[in-house]
This record gives sequence, structure tokens and C-alpha cells, in this order.
Amino acid sequence: MTEFVSAVVGGGDERAIATLLLSRPPTNALTRQVYREIAEAADELGRRDDVAAVIVFGGHEIFSAGDDMPQWRTLNADEAARAAQVCREAVDALAALPKPTVAAVTGYALGAGLTLALAADWRISGDNAKFGATEILAGRAPAAGATQRLSAAIAVSKAKDLVFSGRFVDAREALGMGLVDELVAPDGVYDAAVSWASRFLEYPPEVLAAAKAAFADGR
Repeated sequence: MTEFVSAVVGGGDERAIATLLLSRPPTNALTRQVYREIAEAADELGRRDDVAAVIVFGGHEIFSAGDDMPQWRTLNADEAARAAQVCREAVDALAALPKPTVAAVTGYALGAGLTLALAADWRISGDNAKFGATEILAGRAPAAGATQRLSAAIAVSKAKDLVFSGRFVDAREALGMGLVDELVAPDGVYDAAVSWASRFLEYPPEVLAAAKAAFADGR
């Protein structure tokens, strides 16, 4: 039984688009429990033959504001090290999901929330969304492969600017630097992600999986 993350698979067709849905209002702040549920949902969807592609969605208000800092500040050193490992495992599980993945970003994708979005193959964003590698504002360095994923998506100098400053980036700047792949009206983010993912419904799943694995093998 999951509390904050659900794997929802559309019905009626031989192969469907699934949604990995984050639901921890009001900001989808990420805890150890949320990370564990993300990893479990990614594993479940990866094994399902009826799933052709996956949308990662935080709901119509906000994708994720990042780690739940009040909770993380209560951890001792050993607990913090284990929590960082749980975070890394969740992000890696999403990135390794052997199907095309699209992050549907509304509101904010900040800190670890941005890292989670970067673990998807593509990002569709509302034109009013904000992005940021904001860990430094909380006195932390990015973790869970955040800098590697960020610098794989945008120029290294741009990645360093975001990480060192913690500044917010609006949706149009994010599109220009390559953080996102398409901008749409805020109310159309999920539907646009469905349209993007629908392009892969007719492709052989084993070929798509092999093609995605080829990118990982080349790192």
C-alpha cells in the first residue's frame, strides 16, 4: 500500500500510457518514504507489458518543491547517508525505467524535484513554471546525481550557474537552455505529455527498451 505515489495505467487498449503520480500536498516535498514509493512504482511500471510509456506528474498545481527540509534536518549523520542513498536509488530507478518517460511539470520543479524531472527522457512544462537547482539555498550541495543529470541536459557553464546561485529560472529561459522540451498553457501540461508519449504506442517495446539502454551504456 502506497501513501504518496501511485502508478495509474490507462485501460482499454493492449498497450497504454501510465502515470506515475506524486501526491503529497501542498508541494510534493520529497521524503524517504516518497522516494521509496517512487522506486517501487518505477519498478512496477517497468515490468508491465501493457505499459508503453510513462508520464511523471505531480498534479495540476506543482511538480515538486524538492526535499522536505524540516524532516531531513532531523536526521543524524548515519540516517542522512542512508536517506541520500534512498534518494539516489529512486532517481536511478526512474531513469532506468525501460520505457519512454515524460515529466509533466506544473508550478515548480526545484532542487531534488528538478533532479526527478531530469530523470525522465523529456519534460513538458507549463509556461508559468519555475525551475531551480536550489539546494545551495538550504546550505546543501546537490545529491543523487543531480549535477550530472543537469549538465547532461544543458551546458556545463549554465549548470554551474544554476547550482552555485540557486536562482530560479522561468519556463521560457528553461526552454532556451534545454531544461524543458515543450511549453504549453498551464492547464494543458498533462494532455500535452500524453500526446508526446502517445507517439511511442505503436513501436515494439523491446526495441524502445534497447534503444533507451543504448544511451545508458554510452555514459
